[in-house]
Amino acid sequence: MLETAREYMPQIKSENPDLIVGLFHSGWDDRDNEEEGKSHYDKNGVASIAYNVPGFDVILCGHNHNSINTSIVNSAGDSVVIIEGGCRAQKIGRVDVRFVRDKTTGKVKPVATGSLVDVRDYRPDPEFMKAFEDTQTAMHEYVSKVIAYSEANMSSRDSYFGSSPFVDMVHSIQLEISGADISFSAPLSFDVSIPAGKVTVGDMFKLYRFENMLYTMWMTGSEIDKYLEYSYADWLNTMKGPEDNLLKFQRTKDGEILIRNGEAWLRNQPYNFDSAAGIDYIVDASKPEGNRVSIKSFSDGRPFEMNKRYRVAVNSYRGNGGGGHFTSGAGISAAKLSGRLISSTDKDLRYYILNYLEDRKTIKPLALNNWKIIPDDWVKKAAIRDYELLFGK
Repeated sequence: MLETAREYMPQIKSENPDLIVGLFHSGWDDRDNEEEGKSHYDKNGVASIAYNVPGFDVILCGHNHNSINTSIVNSAGDSVVIIEGGCRAQKIGRVDVRFVRDKTTGKVKPVATGSLVDVRDYRPDPEFMKAFEDTQTAMHEYVSKVIAYSEANMSSRDSYFGSSPFVDMVHSIQLEISGADISFSAPLSFDVSIPAGKVTVGDMFKLYRFENMLYTMWMTGSEIDKYLEYSYADWLNTMKGPEDNLLKFQRTKDGEILIRNGEAWLRNQPYNFDSAAGIDYIVDASKPEGNRVSIKSFSDGRPFEMNKRYRVAVNSYRGNGGGGHFTSGAGISAAKLSGRLISSTDKDLRYYILNYLEDRKTIKPLALNNWKIIPDDWVKKAAIRDYELLFGK
């Protein structure tokens, strides 16, 4: 994106537009280093573009689900308004532009002001709702269909602090469908729960939000280790003592945890927090990034060997390079990923999860407990504090 913006900006400016707006499917994040992330794999690369490609008056962006209304001064000394509207249509980004004539030069310049509109303050349009009334009724009937009964609660909240029933159910299903040695998966929703009792089709959209296929790919043991190191580097802070945070939070330039609307935000998106099943391992949060994961063995007792090839079950987003786990993490070039593919499902993973639950009728979600974060005493204290920062007491 950065290279493309640089290439086309002179051409756009040569046409003397009144206003230049950038629209990017990429997220905004606050960075201490404006040069950071100048690569094709910078999934939240708007900062690099805004700072380093003069010409934009406004940038509308979205990927990492943050709600952002800010302005920055770019490398040419000009102001750029940045708007990111969050996710799930909870907010609408709005930019009001006034064109002001400079009294000295006579040139007209745009002056942009951003705002975020909370849709909860507005009622749905009655005519629109009536037009789709039959469709909405059919949808509600479908998502309300009971497919199984659960003997225990499941919550994505537990997924950030260790092995959890929420993610481990997906792991178990992926391993069963694929016959792979190892499964990779992450909590795809930040804060959702499925209570004990009736499990509906709608609950499957909480458990698995995206229309990803299930890939079976091959990796070496060493690549699997590096993949996990990459994931936990996105996820965990490097702890120097029991008073440190376990999780990586967004922070101000002064190093304080950034609070937006009374909430602390994780630095990176949890849908990239991949854990593994099929192997037993420990993650030492006191060690530096890249040297935290210690894989002991397969969960069935088989030895895990760094030079041996293994089959891994992973969703298609990840298998195609999403999140950078295979490329930046495991060190496999994007061009070679297709050569690692052994098989793919012909339907999305949620379809198979739904059938899995329907076949069993009653489920008892349990954590596999095949991995944990240490040091135990540090993690126990930090997890309580970090949980309250994310979700309240």
